[in-house]
Amino acid sequence: MAPASAAGDDLGVARLRDVVVDSVHPARLARFWAAALDGYAVAPYDEAELARLRSTGVTSTEDDPTVLVESADGGPRLWCQRVGDPAAAARPGLHLDLVAADTADEADRLVGLGASVLARHADHLVLADPEGHPFCLYPAG
Repeated sequence: MAPASAAGDDLGVARLRDVVVDSVHPARLARFWAAALDGYAVAPYDEAELARLRSTGVTSTEDDPTVLVESADGGPRLWCQRVGDPAAAARPGLHLDLVAADTADEADRLVGLGASVLARHADHLVLADPEGHPFCLYPAG
């Protein structure tokens, strides 16, 4: 049997919806990833969501324990969620791989946003976001 096409047949196969990143400060980390990723933005807060947050004691979106970063083209969403232990937040069980046409320029841009370069390899760079989560940057192509 042929696999389902991207456009169509639902065979009940799972699809990636969200990537969740543990964080000490979700709003700050969400802003980093929204700026780092092409076509992504922190999801806007509507009045219903603000009311929900207030009902839980959160009075500022800066203190939101779960901040959503969305793709304009419907790609996987990124959730930044608060964890109590900073050491746990820095030890993800997975990481993101990014691609860019010019990895040197993109690495400079990401460092300007708050990332740090952890390692340089022949075919990619390993960086860390502002909270220490590692991610890789590969050349496109």
